[in-house]
Amino acid sequence: MRALRVEGLVNARDLGGLPLTGGGTTPCGVFFRSENVDAVTARGWDELHDLGVRTVVDLRQDAERERDRSRRPDWLATVHVDLDGLENVDFWRGYADNGLWGTAAYFLPHLAAMPERAGAALAAVADADEGGVLFHCMAGRDRTGLVAMLLLRLVGADPDAIVDDYLETVRNADALAQAAGRANDEPLREAILARRGSCTEGAFRDALGGLDIDAFLAAAGLPGTTVQRLRTWRASVVPTRSGRPAG
Repeated sequence: MRALRVEGLVNARDLGGLPLTGGGTTPCGVFFRSENVDAVTARGWDELHDLGVRTVVDLRQDAERERDRSRRPDWLATVHVDLDGLENVDFWRGYADNGLWGTAAYFLPHLAAMPERAGAALAAVADADEGGVLFHCMAGRDRTGLVAMLLLRLVGADPDAIVDDYLETVRNADALAQAAGRANDEPLREAILARRGSCTEGAFRDALGGLDIDAFLAAAGLPGTTVQRLRTWRASVVPTRSGRPAG
């Protein structure tokens, strides 16, 4: 099963096991995604260790991280990458007031306006020390979903499988809301998108379908060695002569 049974997490899963367009599946034990890890218990950290996780890449803003006072094990490396870039006020003004900041409608504009942000996140997961890498934001929905979309697209995952991986967090919305002690806000997000003639799935499919991965990589300015590690999922997928994964 891709879903992880980790004490303190309700939206954690392995990105492995998804079909590749050329056959085969994405490797297991390389990249993991989840909601924030603030509530992971000592037992939960042991469970993550047993799964092979050795690095956590935190995509949250500084203010969100400051609320985390939980103790983490000595074996864990934590890397902080603020994916949002709220200092770009002009960009976020167009997505905060209308609520689109909480949907995939901002994915492609964000990649175009601040490619270095997602580039830094990808570099962090690609160039981490040996072992599995878990990346997260708060709910594990959109910032995490954006990075997962890029990783899965880079390795050649089937587009419908990429969409389904994103929607798995939407299906986990009740559990996430209960764990956080808040209301499920998925209906609100659907209503916001419906007013634009779209929906949660449609917005994500549009982002995935409109993604020019090579143009993004060029804009992000990632080194060739890092790009190779991304395309091969840290040397877990054998590349073809073109440099692309065999799948």
